[in-house]
Amino acid sequence: MRAFVFPGQGSQKVGMGADLADASAVARAVFEEVDDVLGQKLSRIMREGPEDQLTLTENAQPAIMANAIATLRVLEQEGGITIADKCDFVAGHSLGEYTALCAVGAFSLADTARLLKLRGLSMQAAVPVGIGAMAALLGADIEKAQALADAAAQGEVCSVANDNDPGQVVLSGHLGAIERAIALVKEHGIKRGIALPVSAPFHCSLMQPAADAMAEALGATPPGTLRLPLFANVTAAIVSDPAEVQRLLVEQVTGRVRWRESAIAMKAAGVEQFFEFGGKVLGPMIKRSADEVEVTSVVSMEDIEALAKVL
Repeated sequence: MRAFVFPGQGSQKVGMGADLADASAVARAVFEEVDDVLGQKLSRIMREGPEDQLTLTENAQPAIMANAIATLRVLEQEGGITIADKCDFVAGHSLGEYTALCAVGAFSLADTARLLKLRGLSMQAAVPVGIGAMAALLGADIEKAQALADAAAQGEVCSVANDNDPGQVVLSGHLGAIERAIALVKEHGIKRGIALPVSAPFHCSLMQPAADAMAEALGATPPGTLRLPLFANVTAAIVSDPAEVQRLLVEQVTGRVRWRESAIAMKAAGVEQFFEFGGKVLGPMIKRSADEVEVTSVVSMEDIEALAKVL
């Protein structure tokens, strides 16, 4: 069995999608549609930068999605492949969940771009700059990370935001609490704590204003029928009912991204091959979380052509 997976924020880089757009009219059409829908030349920022503009949450989220969907559409349209015929499940990391839902037809490309632009803006606006922070814990399992978060909170928010793999967990919350957590890592048997260069504390309760904004937006633009089931971030379990998908997308803004558990659950469901579209971030996490699975990154035209031959 196969799963197609889609990366989250942090996978963006200047030049993303440029070679694909140069090589394929299908890819260019995706980038042009996203540009038109958003009323901005996002594709130019993706191609040329500046990096600080691409890194802005409101730009990074639709850009990462557009790049992944362009990769998938080239495979489908030029490789003559249908996702529903060649894949069993989809999943995405944080914003990548929206990409996954676009891939299986629950959202149109235009609606996905609009929702992610709003999601990025709402997440950025939810917490004033300098109030929140995030930190990656290296050499930490979920139990150690949770104990550290509890110790560092001291009345402030300090939560496990991303359980990425057995050795990498991300904390999110108030700046003071995150700084305390970094200072306390050795006491909790954790190798290292690194402050992340993010503009807001994602996936914690401080994001409630953004969750409210997404609840309203998804009420106006609800997901439709999924052509394949999704492994949801906040449950690490299969979901295919659109109403449940909608609820979980709102919960996801403040909830934990249970990626390690999702990888394990997908393997338990029979997935032996994972294909990451538009990035090289999730594959290593999956390999560290689920034993004896194949992971393939699909980024370039060469990657797409090679995959089309084996699917």
